[in-house]
Amino acid sequence: MQRFRVRAPELRTDGDWINTDAPLTLAALRGRVVLLDFWTSGCINCLHVLDELRPLEAKHGENLVVIGVHSPKFAHESTRASVAAATARYGIHHPVLSDPALTLWKQYAVRAWPTLVLIDQQGYVMAQAAGEGQVSSLEMVIDELLTSTTDPTPLTPLPSRSDETPTGPLFFPAKVIELPAGRNGRDEPSLLVANTGGHSLVEFAPDAETVLRRIGSGERGRVDAPAPQARFAEPNGLCLLPADLDLGYDVVVADTVNHMLRGVRLSDGAVVQTIDLPAQLAGATTITGPVPEVLSPWDVVWWPALGQLVVAAAGVHLLLAVDLDAGTSKVLAGTTVEGLGDGDARHGWLAQPSGFAVQGERLWFVDAETSALRYLELTEGAEPQLHTVVGEGLFDFGHVDGPAAKARLQHPLGVELLPDGSLAIADTYNSSLRRYDPRRDTVSTITRDLDEPVGVLLLGDDLLVVESAAHRLTRVSVGSSLPGADELVSGEALQTKRPPTPLRDGEVDLRIVFQAPAGRKLDDRDGPATRLSVSSSPPELLLDGGGDGSDLSRTLRLSSSIAEGVLHISAQAASCDDDPAIEYPACHLARQDWGVPVRISADAPAELELILFG
Repeated sequence: MQRFRVRAPELRTDGDWINTDAPLTLAALRGRVVLLDFWTSGCINCLHVLDELRPLEAKHGENLVVIGVHSPKFAHESTRASVAAATARYGIHHPVLSDPALTLWKQYAVRAWPTLVLIDQQGYVMAQAAGEGQVSSLEMVIDELLTSTTDPTPLTPLPSRSDETPTGPLFFPAKVIELPAGRNGRDEPSLLVANTGGHSLVEFAPDAETVLRRIGSGERGRVDAPAPQARFAEPNGLCLLPADLDLGYDVVVADTVNHMLRGVRLSDGAVVQTIDLPAQLAGATTITGPVPEVLSPWDVVWWPALGQLVVAAAGVHLLLAVDLDAGTSKVLAGTTVEGLGDGDARHGWLAQPSGFAVQGERLWFVDAETSALRYLELTEGAEPQLHTVVGEGLFDFGHVDGPAAKARLQHPLGVELLPDGSLAIADTYNSSLRRYDPRRDTVSTITRDLDEPVGVLLLGDDLLVVESAAHRLTRVSVGSSLPGADELVSGEALQTKRPPTPLRDGEVDLRIVFQAPAGRKLDDRDGPATRLSVSSSPPELLLDGGGDGSDLSRTLRLSSSIAEGVLHISAQAASCDDDPAIEYPACHLARQDWGVPVRISADAPAELELILFG
């Protein structure tokens, strides 16, 4: 297929810019290589790419300008305040352009989060890559551009950058747990908070204000050491282990960006254990292939009914079971495909599981990207089952109370079991605390106007809420009104709005573009190097061509009776360095999930091309 050199569309100078004193333009950046990162703050794969970019930015300095183009999925993510908070929370130092109307998304023909677009020194698009695991391939192209250029264009000074820094004891905290007296080495209970943006843990007195100690230096890293020297990388979830477990540590921390679990000894606050989840899961497979190493454990909980630790591996859309005594891990639920699918746990779909609550044989959790409240249930003699009580799919959200089947949440990140059996939900992007009552099968609102609540803990008659974007813990009194005094919000059921792709009914040719960069080749030593999975919402849209396969192209057959829907497409490709002198070449897995909104029309195109790398 013949390719033409394409001039990159100019950046918007009228949008909200963050981390720069002045808007940037491609014209003013001539002579530099520019990398656009189309991301959104609630997308875990986007966060993975941010960490892939850090060493690349450090390597090339001002010769490479990375610009984040924040393209929101949820309504909450469209505000400047939300984007600025996310930029600070995740330690992003490059300029970020908030593009709430998806103007640049449309101009660059982007179809998925995350997508990277590489622009050369003359302002032409050189490559596009969707998904994570692509930065190393782009780096090869960048190195070539920077070493082969003869462009004499002088580099104009870049605008100065600004960073938000912590001013109080917490900086974008996540989860909170209670430490009972005695276990914490004190005469009264205390509270332990995962201080995500501060790469540490903070222990508070029962008043939730007095700091008792810090665990971690506050610098990003991975170091097992005494409390002042230990290092974490965006710790998120916390779990107090049963007292009768003799492991040498008391609390397990979901060390999210390190993709590992850490063990903390409460007697002195030392970090004494690292549980290497990727190593324990090496060779483990799901029905869609091997478990990727970039797990992003978001929360952890001890499940007595299972007798093991359960991990919400948000980065790969799985629930993991960890046997701490044996030092082994296994997949408990999920396939690595992002979506909403119930039934047998190992065949179900999850979407960034992010918070737990235990209720006997049921393990409740919130699925952030499907804005769902779900539970996993153990059944004697049968496969564990996944159930959904609130939630419709990847692109359906809102703030709607009433019958659970019609209720809507917006990217919830926390859940807590209440004494009457109902559940309090940290409805993060709705800035609210919600309640699900299983007896009535209804959803209500406890309180609103919180600032990105991400965690919730029951303390007597109060709920202690972690307001992440406000860097604080807030008490919400619920007293004995469980339920009865909640507000009923008749909000609007919303959907993520992106430009639909017109496609013809009947046969449509789907093609995933993947071109291994120079110096690499597809790795088929252990089987097919590529994989493709296709499904649709509603299911009736896709008459033929669904399911899994190894070929990156196939023919779909779409129904003429469905006017609009979404094609869910997952693709991956493994490539290795092609150097015969290297006995064990480095290998790289590129993976992306697309949710492509489509509009069916008799005179529309009969082909759909998506770029994985090209």
